[in-house]
Amino acid sequence: MKPLWSLLYCASLLLSDAQATYHLSAGDPQLIAAQSYAQTRNNGRPPIRTLNPAKTDSQCRSRPLDLVFIIDSSRSVRPGEFEKVKIFLADMVDTLDVGTDATRVAVVNYASTVKIEFLLKDHFNKPDLKKAITRIEPLAAGTMTGLAIKTAVNEAFTEQSGSRPRSRKISKVAIIVTDGRPQDQVEEVSAAARASGIEIYAVGVDRADMRSLQQMASIPLDDHVFYVETYGVIEKLTSKFRETLCGLDPCAMGHDCEHICVNTNASYYCKCRNGYILNADEKTCSLKQEVKVEVVQADPCKCEARLVFQKQTQAAIQQLTAKLADVSGRIERLENMVGRV
Repeated sequence: MKPLWSLLYCASLLLSDAQATYHLSAGDPQLIAAQSYAQTRNNGRPPIRTLNPAKTDSQCRSRPLDLVFIIDSSRSVRPGEFEKVKIFLADMVDTLDVGTDATRVAVVNYASTVKIEFLLKDHFNKPDLKKAITRIEPLAAGTMTGLAIKTAVNEAFTEQSGSRPRSRKISKVAIIVTDGRPQDQVEEVSAAARASGIEIYAVGVDRADMRSLQQMASIPLDDHVFYVETYGVIEKLTSKFRETLCGLDPCAMGHDCEHICVNTNASYYCKCRNGYILNADEKTCSLKQEVKVEVVQADPCKCEARLVFQKQTQAAIQQLTAKLADVSGRIERLENMVGRV
């Protein structure tokens, strides 16, 4: 029995730890430290990614997001390369369902300084977003990535800037694109961003520092760290992000609902057309049957007879219970006598 009690005791400790973790608030230092520790444990293994630009899914549709691009425009990014980044952003916009109640997009541009090019509340259609992207100019200085992440959290991912309330359960996503090594600290500020509920993807180009990318990105790193050799092929990431950020429609993929399939992103459930009800198998439907309710007048004689029967039954049960107790007592005494002998 001791191993079982030990196992139960350990399980209770793990449960209490998990409950304590989930009750930490977004800005709690313990949660930020936990995020940093989780990243540290995953930093030892650089992710290996194979990008297939031809792989797209016509049945993929974007789930609602509050999406902020954080783009590096430091002096190491040449003008022609920065144009490639802008093409990548425009291609990404094309893959998303943009709208007030769909995906909202913002862009934070950074070098030694940080500039918010436009906020989540500024543009709610693709043409306006793409025009705003064409107007972005490089800042051409240092690489203050940590400052850019902090600015995005404090100024772009706020309700005043167009981010939707936490109660709406809209995913908050940041995509960082950089080709260098940050000139400031990114680990703690990234952990704070993740602890506040922001999912971070880190895209490294050419000379990008892999360790910094891993410190910034959410875990699992295999799903959140990307690398391309040059800006010339960054567009290849569009299809990969499309797979990542979109939710497959299970109803479009095939279902076994007899009437109506309702998509819940992760799964689906079946509904019936008007006049039908869902059967116990939760897939097929049957016509509703009109139920006629017949009002029967109670017969006082029958009610009285039923009460008499109930009383007689209860008395019989009590007698049987008493006899059973008497027999049990006799058996116990016999066992005691045998034990003495």
